Amino acid sequence: MTTTGADRDAVGVGTWWWGRRRSAVLDVGLALVSALECAVEGVGFADKASLPVPVGVLFGLVVGAALLVRRRWPIAVVLVSIAVAPAEMGFLMGIVGLYSLAASEVPRRITAVLAGMSTLAVFVVTVVRMRQDVAQDIDPSGWYVPSVSLFMTLGLNAPPVLFGLYIGARRRLMESLRERADSLEQELSLLADRAEQRAQWARQEERTRIAREMHDVVAHRVSLMVVHAAALQAVALKDPQKAVRNAALVGDMGRQALTELREMLGVLREGAVPVAPAAVPLAAVGRAAAAAAEAAAEDGPCLDALEALCEQSRLAGAAVELVVTGEARPYAPEVERTAYRVVQEALTNVHKHASGAEVVVRLAHREAEVAMQVENGPSDGSAADVGLPSGGNGLVGMRERVVRLGGVFVSGPTDAGGFRVSAVLPTLSVG
Repeated sequence: MTTTGADRDAVGVGTWWWGRRRSAVLDVGLALVSALECAVEGVGFADKASLPVPVGVLFGLVVGAALLVRRRWPIAVVLVSIAVAPAEMGFLMGIVGLYSLAASEVPRRITAVLAGMSTLAVFVVTVVRMRQDVAQDIDPSGWYVPSVSLFMTLGLNAPPVLFGLYIGARRRLMESLRERADSLEQELSLLADRAEQRAQWARQEERTRIAREMHDVVAHRVSLMVVHAAALQAVALKDPQKAVRNAALVGDMGRQALTELREMLGVLREGAVPVAPAAVPLAAVGRAAAAAAEAAAEDGPCLDALEALCEQSRLAGAAVELVVTGEARPYAPEVERTAYRVVQEALTNVHKHASGAEVVVRLAHREAEVAMQVENGPSDGSAADVGLPSGGNGLVGMRERVVRLGGVFVSGPTDAGGFRVSAVLPTLSVG
């Protein structure tokens, strides 16, 4: 089965082998004209073949109607036109059949053979007809009849073949371009989907990072403020001097928390894009916010501030011991900041869940890594519960920070009834 041009995509669609109604109308119209032509030419064929005229007319109608299947079987149409060429009928069928054959997906070798056969048949018929009709004063055996016959034959057969080849090549080119456009559209759609997925992942990641930074900046100091406020309430009447010191500490920590919060919010505002929200992609805003959050923490605390951090917990009534091993050296800012935040969050959890417990903070400087561990004993039952709320995200945030730098994080209860938080970070040392 062969089809012509874009119609091959429509095979089996619509009525029979026509994909569009206008194609069917065109072929039916051509078949009717061809049938009428062959019917008229069948009268002459019946006279020459000594057949009844109705038989010649009926034969012409059947032969001419073969043009109806030119899109489905162009080879058959050309073969019929070659077969009836000696009967001097099928002029329109021959032209349209050659065009349909050249424009179809039939291999070019077959097209060339059939076009050559059709040309030869038309040439022979033309020569014979001209020898019969040529004027008596022209020598029929000379060059005139063959030359004119060849010229007429090429004039009839060459244009439909060349035009069919052009139309077929043009249709194949258009189909190739259409397929390429469809392929590009699918690729663009896939890229858009992937970009949207990456944007969603980035937004989620940025929200998590911003929440983690905000939690680390505010939660520890606010927790200590609550602890000192509880101590202040307990000793306000018994020891006014200690109550004054606790009140001063609460004020200092509150001011520090507000200062850090203002710095972070200020950087977030500076990193925002000052245009209408509808014109700013959410992913861009999220990236700016996350970058601002990290920028706000760039100048944050480092490992040198661990002693001061432990001292704040001691002032809150916790027994905190800091043990440092190895030779201290500078590390990349993100490593020092992450190590500090791990210890800070672990101490905050001690104040929340193990009031009065003894705490040991260990910091080890190793050749290719820095390790920190915060271990507390069981909670002191005599210590007052300050009722600090817990969001349940402290350990999750610590793990995310450590894993993000390629480190290892482990936490869990100890056999003595306490709790231990351990983290190991690659050094990424500087200088």
